[in-house]
Amino acid sequence: MATTEDYTTWTCESLISRIHALESALGLTQVPTTAASPAPGRFKKPPKAPKPFNASRYSTRLIALKFAYLGGAYNGFEHHANNSTPLPTVEEVLWRALRKVRLIFPDFPEGKTGGRGRDEQEEVCWEGVEYSKCGRTDKGVSAFGQVVGLRVRSARPLLKAKVLASTGADENDLKGTQDEIAMDDVPPDDSTSKEPPFDPVKDELPYIQMLNRVLPSDIRILAWCPNLPPNFSARFNCRERRYRYFFTNPAFAPLPGNEAQQGSGWLDIEAMQSAAKKYEGLHDFRNFCKIDASKQIENFERRIFNAGIHRVEAEDQPASLVGVGAEANGGLGEQLSTSTPQLYWFEVRGSAFLWHQVRHLMAVLFLVGQGWEQPELVDQLLDVSTTPGRPVYDMASDVPLVLWDCIFPDPERVQQADHAGDGEVSHAGGYEDGLDWVYVGDSEGGQDQAKKNPPGVEDGKYGRGGVMDDLWVLWRQRKMEEILAGSLMNVVRRQGKPSRLRDVDFALKSDRVYDGSELPRTVGTYNDVMQRERMESPDVVNVRYAARKGLQYPRPRRAATDDIGG
Repeated sequence: MATTEDYTTWTCESLISRIHALESALGLTQVPTTAASPAPGRFKKPPKAPKPFNASRYSTRLIALKFAYLGGAYNGFEHHANNSTPLPTVEEVLWRALRKVRLIFPDFPEGKTGGRGRDEQEEVCWEGVEYSKCGRTDKGVSAFGQVVGLRVRSARPLLKAKVLASTGADENDLKGTQDEIAMDDVPPDDSTSKEPPFDPVKDELPYIQMLNRVLPSDIRILAWCPNLPPNFSARFNCRERRYRYFFTNPAFAPLPGNEAQQGSGWLDIEAMQSAAKKYEGLHDFRNFCKIDASKQIENFERRIFNAGIHRVEAEDQPASLVGVGAEANGGLGEQLSTSTPQLYWFEVRGSAFLWHQVRHLMAVLFLVGQGWEQPELVDQLLDVSTTPGRPVYDMASDVPLVLWDCIFPDPERVQQADHAGDGEVSHAGGYEDGLDWVYVGDSEGGQDQAKKNPPGVEDGKYGRGGVMDDLWVLWRQRKMEEILAGSLMNVVRRQGKPSRLRDVDFALKSDRVYDGSELPRTVGTYNDVMQRERMESPDVVNVRYAARKGLQYPRPRRAATDDIGG
């Protein structure tokens, strides 16, 4: 039996010598190995590299997308290359969703294809996609009817062999192409008749569902248009843009006992309506916008078809939109429409808008509604002969503003459109949209045909994963916050002794001006707009910029195509 050495009495040098001796012995008797053999049944093959997507195997088509977004989490709609922003833009998020589901195949500049790794992102590029956009909203502004046009992948079969035979082209001529090859371009023959027919709507890819699955919940695709007019441009084919600006009355928490005073928080809706109607018609709106010298705009005339103030009625409440009525609420359905403060919206409809024009229009209406100005202020600001430069005043907040809809009328009916007001329902007039939209949930083209579900269930509109479910989550979260904050205000209001105007008179030492944000601004003593400092006229601003940049001024006059309403 082998004896065990007592290493506790060994010196350090003796221990090291012993280790070297054992290592030498092991080296003579043990076969060296490079790596341990894996246990049986536990061997894993290395993951395969993703197969490259061959865009040339698919046909493409030009469509239009109508979508909505809440702008609070985004740095506006338009993406600018090499201009990093603290928040993403809606356009960038949309582009990455289109790329993720492989609906677009841009022509990247050489060396600019971007990263292909999991943690890398491609650079936004719309080249080769025939991309056009209708409106450009600023940071914080939302849109419920934004429209873009672009060329996307289609489910239409790409019959390469028949195309080659009919055109006499070589197969290499079709490699890498992204042009649309339609079934109608192929001459009919016996073999063609055996192919299953392709319906451009029913048999097409479920564009709405594909994109909504990868887009964030505050951006939703609402519809797509399969049949566009020749040379379609979402910007230039749009003949009317509609904006809405929401506000409450009172605009902010009023002080007790001073409802009739200026700046108290209560708005004079009739005075605001009178001022809003003065916007209608063809006017020079240079005093209702922000001047961008880099654009060198000389013509500030814009036509407003209709402008007015409207109260949010019961049918505009979310409860009515989801079919909740008096029966579902225990006979209390009528009470859903009564709420304090009352909600209103200002709607303005026109063919094109200047930079920040809608927010300047709204700012003036708020001044009139609070009693700081009279409706005649609009006439004075529109008279550019006596007011060539805009007086200094702040524009309204961006959050309540929404690009409500973009209208693409039938060209034959454009000249016949009547934009005259029609009383209480004037906001419903204007151009009629001539595009044949396929909306989410429509039986043809609005559902994912791969899902075998009853109509109305999981069709992309209602049910699990539907647009209404996504929007309900957003709405209910904010509704609960509203209820809690409102209940807390009621608790505080009822506590303590009742307050009178003399108890809070110190708060009136500084005038308060409302601009659409959460709280009014304190301005000391209010100064009338027409008595304030004037900004330089657009001509002076343009001349100075052109001289600094070495540009020719004036330039040939261009048509009014600006569409930044925020």
